Amino acid sequence: MSRLYEKCIELLAGADIQFRRSNRLDVCVVLNHNIALVFLPASDIPSFVGKGDVDLGITGHDVVLEAQMEGLVTEVARLGFGKCSLQVQVPESSSVKTVEDLAGKRVVSSFRNLSKQYFDTFDDRLQLTGDKKTKIEYVGGSVEAACALGLADGIVDLVESGDTMRAAGLHAIATLLTTEAVLIKSTTPKRPHVAPLIDKVASRIAGVIAATKYVVCQYNISRDKLAAAIQITPGRRAPTISPLEEDSWVGVSVMIEKKNSALIMDDLVKAGAEDILIFNLNNCRV
Repeated sequence: MSRLYEKCIELLAGADIQFRRSNRLDVCVVLNHNIALVFLPASDIPSFVGKGDVDLGITGHDVVLEAQMEGLVTEVARLGFGKCSLQVQVPESSSVKTVEDLAGKRVVSSFRNLSKQYFDTFDDRLQLTGDKKTKIEYVGGSVEAACALGLADGIVDLVESGDTMRAAGLHAIATLLTTEAVLIKSTTPKRPHVAPLIDKVASRIAGVIAATKYVVCQYNISRDKLAAAIQITPGRRAPTISPLEEDSWVGVSVMIEKKNSALIMDDLVKAGAEDILIFNLNNCRV
């Protein structure tokens, strides 16, 4: 079970989409909504959604572009996981230092369309035509082995941490794009009557994603220091401020970005806040 699959299952659970998937079955019925889930290879999802056969899909932004379906699908939300970069890579020992050096040579990738579009611009600029154009070959897996096997002078492949790239003796010389998992829907849906359900599911998923990015920060502070504290925690719209039994003090509740929470707590302490608490969110609508 891949990490991306697990992330998708967590996302569905957070959106209260309940289902049981039998072994080896790629279709299952949701228990608490009039929805069927279809489990497909990521590369097939843009086509199924774009043609309206599936109403919502989760796949990679890069997969949508490689399938050349960006005109037929709409990206509803970026989901914040599966982040990586599609990069041009060559052997560390190679004399190739730039994409211009690689143009006209052999390139292997599982992203044939994106690679061709990218290298076509260099071929045109360098006036490479016919047999002198960059030769893009497709392989479905283990792309990083192509150079060592003598099949390519460079590759175009996804890089997350870079560990696999470095282990294969490769390094990146250019980045085509950055990508992550996205929620997509058809630009021209076949079933307009299910649009409210599509919007409901999309809203729930967006709420789950937002809940991973934000936390609730609560603290007490004296009224004379409140203005400075609000500058630190302005909230998405405005903080909630409640009077305390002690007239000169108030309680503040506000959403803040999780990634900045430690720094914000430090700044609140300096501003005179006390009893600072952070609460994680399971779900929200923002």
